[in-house]
Amino acid sequence: MPTSSPTMPDVRKRKQLTLVDYPTSDGKPMAETDDHRDLMIDLIQTLKLHRRTARRFYISGNLLIYYEEGNRRKHVSPDVFVVEGVSKSRRRYYLLWEEKCSPSAAIELTSKSTGKEDLQEKFQLYQDILRIQEYFLFDPFAEYLNPPLQGYRLKDGKYQRIEPVDGRLPSLELGLHLERRGGELRFYDPLTGKYLPTLQEARQAATARQKKERSARRQAEAENNRLRREIESLRRKPRNGST
Repeated sequence: MPTSSPTMPDVRKRKQLTLVDYPTSDGKPMAETDDHRDLMIDLIQTLKLHRRTARRFYISGNLLIYYEEGNRRKHVSPDVFVVEGVSKSRRRYYLLWEEKCSPSAAIELTSKSTGKEDLQEKFQLYQDILRIQEYFLFDPFAEYLNPPLQGYRLKDGKYQRIEPVDGRLPSLELGLHLERRGGELRFYDPLTGKYLPTLQEARQAATARQKKERSARRQAEAENNRLRREIESLRRKPRNGST
C-alpha cells in the first residue's frame, strides 16, 4: 500500500519548525551574585577536570535547553547539568528533540529571590517534562533553604528526597557525593576517598609538582656534578707504585 504524502499544513508546519531561530540567551543575568557565578563556574570546571566524569558526560551549565520543538518560550537553563550518551562537542543551546537525551543530573545554585522558581516551577519541569534523574539545590548563603543543600531522585516518576550519607548527598548518576562546606559545594569521590580538586586547586597542585620536579632536577644535576668532580679527582691521583 503506498504511503500517503503529508498534507500541505503538515509540510508548512515542518518548514516553520526548521526556520525557528532559537535564542542563545534568555536576557536574564548569568547568576544572582558574584558568589553564585563563581561557584557555578567552579562546579562545571571541577567536573570537566575529573576524567571519569568527563568521559561519561557532556558537562555544561547556564545553557538554554529547549524542550518543545518550534517553541522559543519553552526553555530552561540549569546552573549545572550533565548528559550521558551525547556528543561532548560545544553547543550554542541544547535541543532536546534532536539530542534525544535529557540531563542525567542538574544542580541549581538557589537564592531567596529564585526560591519559588527553583522549588516549584523547575522542580515540576525537571520531574515531569525533562525527567532529570537527580536534582540538587544549594543555597550558598543559607538564606532560606533548610538544609542549604538538598537533593532529589526520581522514583516511580516522582522526586524523592536523597538522604545524606556521612553528611554528604550521594549522586548515583555522577558516582560522586555532594557536600556543603560553608558557602562552597564540593564533590567527593567515594572510590578514592578524596575531594575533587577545583581548577584553582588543580593549578596550585600542578605548580607545586613543577617546583618539586625542578628542585629534584637541580639536586640531581648537583649530585652528578659532584660525582664528575670526584671521578676527575681520582683520575688525577697517582697510582700506587708509580713515580
